[in-house]
Amino acid sequence: MTSQVEKIKVLIADDHQIVRQGLRTFLELQQDIVVVGEAGDGLTAVEMSRQHEPQVVLMDLVMPQMDGVEAIRRIKTLNGNIKIIALTSFSEDDKVMTAIQSGASSYLLKDVTPDDLVDAIRATHRGEVRLSQSVTGKLMEQIARQSGSESPDPAIYLTAREYDVIRLVGQGRGNQEIAESLFISDKTVKTHVSNILRKLNLTDRTQLAIYAIKNKLA
Repeated sequence: MTSQVEKIKVLIADDHQIVRQGLRTFLELQQDIVVVGEAGDGLTAVEMSRQHEPQVVLMDLVMPQMDGVEAIRRIKTLNGNIKIIALTSFSEDDKVMTAIQSGASSYLLKDVTPDDLVDAIRATHRGEVRLSQSVTGKLMEQIARQSGSESPDPAIYLTAREYDVIRLVGQGRGNQEIAESLFISDKTVKTHVSNILRKLNLTDRTQLAIYAIKNKLA
């Protein structure tokens, strides 16, 4: 008997109907993805997130009624388990940082290839981070400016084990993959990640992945 594939529930939020239709058409070709709804503005996106409880939301940042950043913030307040991918045309520093700070797990530009978008949806659903290459450097530079200094040398702050963890986070590995690779428990991985964030004065896993890439630890 063929086992049923568990599908990732995706909500598409974009004010352009043609964009939504294009995304839906491609995503519904995937055996492990189902589109549970479309929203043409931020307010509708929040309400549909409440109704349909998607696992991943593709969120445009510039929309009527309520912009994507505020919608991200409200959705994460509503349900912190929902993963959000900011999918936008903008790579400016302020928009990237604001979206990440509001709770976006990944940040992609709309010129991403369909295959890379599907990969990002699956990875983000697993708790990993996906960022367009063009925005990674800009975001890391802004993090450095906000901290008032250049990124610290990880050798000063990290233990050998923490160094291993940050390297794997930078490669986009999830907690379970890290645990299996290092022969430790998921709980231990979470503890290491928490300690690393504290030591490097970072706020979340996304910033940690960017830090690893920026400092060539990945």
